[in-house]
Amino acid sequence: VMGAVAEDVVVECGSGMKKVERPSEEMIGRMGCRSWGIWGCEVSVFPWTYDDDEVCLVLKGSVVVTADGTGDKMSVEAGNIAYFPKGMSCTWDVSSPIEKHFSFGTRL
Repeated sequence: VMGAVAEDVVVECGSGMKKVERPSEEMIGRMGCRSWGIWGCEVSVFPWTYDDDEVCLVLKGSVVVTADGTGDKMSVEAGNIAYFPKGMSCTWDVSSPIEKHFSFGTRL
């Protein structure tokens, strides 16, 4: 499809945040995402600081993560893989209840 983001393309979103909008099942399998723990939350806005690198595979919902200091924003939704760097402080603005597989100490 013209204009569509290719599978497995890592997009830099500022402040060290990255995402893959269309991860292939091969990439998801290679990373082991579906064996990771699951976390979720309802619609909410809250601050968060990453004590370690985190990669997650979003199963449902959507969120906009805004980095403190820079104001860089990353929108993440169901089907995306996202990366958050160790030491980053941010605000999560969850617009649709979210559920994700996550792994700390993992990089994208």
